[in-house]
Amino acid sequence: MSTNGVNTALKLQFGLINHGNRYLTAEAFGYKVNASGTSMKKKQIWTLEQDQDSQVVFLRSHLGRYLASDKDGKVSCEAEVPDTDCRFLIVIQSDGRWALQSEPYSRYFGGSAEYLSCFAQTIGEFELWSMHLALHPQASLLSVARKRYAHLSTEVDELCMDSNIPWGVDSLVTLVYLDGKYSLKTCDNRFLSNDGKLVIDNGPNISFTLELKSGKLAFKDCEGKYLTPTGPTGTLKSGRCSRPGKDELFDLEESHPQVVFQAANKRYVSVRQGVSISANQDDETDTETFLMEIDKDSKKCMFRTNGGNYWTLVTHGGILSTATEPEENTMFDFEWLGRSVAFRASNGKYVCTKKNGQLAAVSDTLGEDEMFVLKLINRPILVLRGENGFVCHHKSSNTLDANRSVYDIFSLVFSDGAYQIKSGNGKFWYVSSSGLVCTDGDKPEDFVFEFVENGRVAIKAQNGRYLRGDQGGTLMGDGLSVDVNSLWEH
Repeated sequence: MSTNGVNTALKLQFGLINHGNRYLTAEAFGYKVNASGTSMKKKQIWTLEQDQDSQVVFLRSHLGRYLASDKDGKVSCEAEVPDTDCRFLIVIQSDGRWALQSEPYSRYFGGSAEYLSCFAQTIGEFELWSMHLALHPQASLLSVARKRYAHLSTEVDELCMDSNIPWGVDSLVTLVYLDGKYSLKTCDNRFLSNDGKLVIDNGPNISFTLELKSGKLAFKDCEGKYLTPTGPTGTLKSGRCSRPGKDELFDLEESHPQVVFQAANKRYVSVRQGVSISANQDDETDTETFLMEIDKDSKKCMFRTNGGNYWTLVTHGGILSTATEPEENTMFDFEWLGRSVAFRASNGKYVCTKKNGQLAAVSDTLGEDEMFVLKLINRPILVLRGENGFVCHHKSSNTLDANRSVYDIFSLVFSDGAYQIKSGNGKFWYVSSSGLVCTDGDKPEDFVFEFVENGRVAIKAQNGRYLRGDQGGTLMGDGLSVDVNSLWEH
């Protein structure tokens, strides 16, 4: 967990790319491994587990089995529980690539296609692997040393590591992957340069090699120096160090949706007045912004204030922001009603807006007072990942692929309870008469976002159907229901 309990540190998941630009792949048949994958899909994703007391790591496949090597260098991936043969060390090279060394036998893992072994005594090209992060690239960035989060400071026009909690749109950081390196993109579509400046143009100064140390990340620039927070505001830029210490280490944490609610009285729900939750404000500030957490098991939703407390049901149906931990009375059921949303509290009653603006769970039926407009505020730029990969422009048409290992970044424009999705060329998404999602629209088309699972959204088009990835990897707008093919990490 993070320092404030709002966010959760992401498990480090990645693909490993060999010298021939092929991904390490774990096959279901016979638990065999090869280096034949041409892109990063489920079979190419590995989870890093680290021995807390040493630098030893374990690599777990998507099947829950562990990579191993015996004394003769034979590689397998069958172990359900890591044993001695599953122990590896990561030896990071100057260009950021990894060599994986068997800890008990001191040999190096490498090869190509079906011919993998862990028997090399020295590190050559065949033993080098590039790491391609598999997690969703939009996250909060936490400084390990300062225990503070990055946010875009418009006052000094810098990325500063001085937020106690990652609140609001300016705390969103998007990792952009290109040719084995990463760039850090702010919410206003600018890149962090190694001198701390925010720039629009691509160039070597915005590209960083990701390195791993004790399960944390370090960003090495083109001159071999590392990003570090500097000065009282923690301005993020490259320092003088050519080896990462604690000051140069970071965690990526899940960025939960942050939302504002507009009630039937056209005013925003707020905690500006204290612990009471009332629809009585005309502007959107931190006190009108709520972090939305969806319970993984029950799919019920919880709302946290910028002070860290949860909405909770109290006596006689009142809703206050007094709970410090999740429990039954902090859970709400969502009902998605097109451009509006309603929610029921744990007493089975709908939450409504009373005449004085206060929220209370006292209604048995749905009416205007039980309706709210939900606005997502911390995704001005959007990256979508589905069951089979990321959403990306098709190379030779106006359609979208939904099975790519690389992603395109789209703009999200709020539109009265719905959203318009814009491509980089300024054109809009729309669904064609044949059900294809196209990206060359001159006029915006509205899509409704339904946040139905933790970290995943269902997107409904104007035709009433859901966006889904079909078997061929094309993004379609013809889904009849919410299922695994129509849920998107966002």
